[in-house]
Amino acid sequence: MALSQSLEDYLERILITKMEKGVVRVKDIVERLGVSSASVVGALQHLEKDGLVRHERYGYIELTEKGKKRARCVYSKHSAIMKFFTDILGIPPEVAESDACSFEHFISPLCFQRMILFMRFALGDKKPAWLDEFHQFIEEKGNNKEEKPKGS
Repeated sequence: MALSQSLEDYLERILITKMEKGVVRVKDIVERLGVSSASVVGALQHLEKDGLVRHERYGYIELTEKGKKRARCVYSKHSAIMKFFTDILGIPPEVAESDACSFEHFISPLCFQRMILFMRFALGDKKPAWLDEFHQFIEEKGNNKEEKPKGS
């Protein structure tokens, strides 16, 4: 079943909040995502209809087994992309977080698999010298500058 980016974000936020707090309420999602209570309730109704969450009015939000599986998939993609952006590309965490949140929804399975394999190769048992050299290169070229690609 295809879910919108927004609904995947709700699933991921429910999973993370459950890990952090043990229980999840509508107000937790409102605070963490910066959306209205009505938006959260509407999303929960859609997710409940799809068999991904259980929620009774004014009660806790629970992921079903199907919902946990889907939420873990989104979360693991997000975490891996964050690691790639920060550890390989040297992107500052606050930028990497924002970009990973978008990227996780659109990366193809093949691209994601290759990214994971590349990280295993690059970050295996010890950090390779070439990766340190790359990070030094980034620093020398202007870490925070957005360079226009040649030919653009």
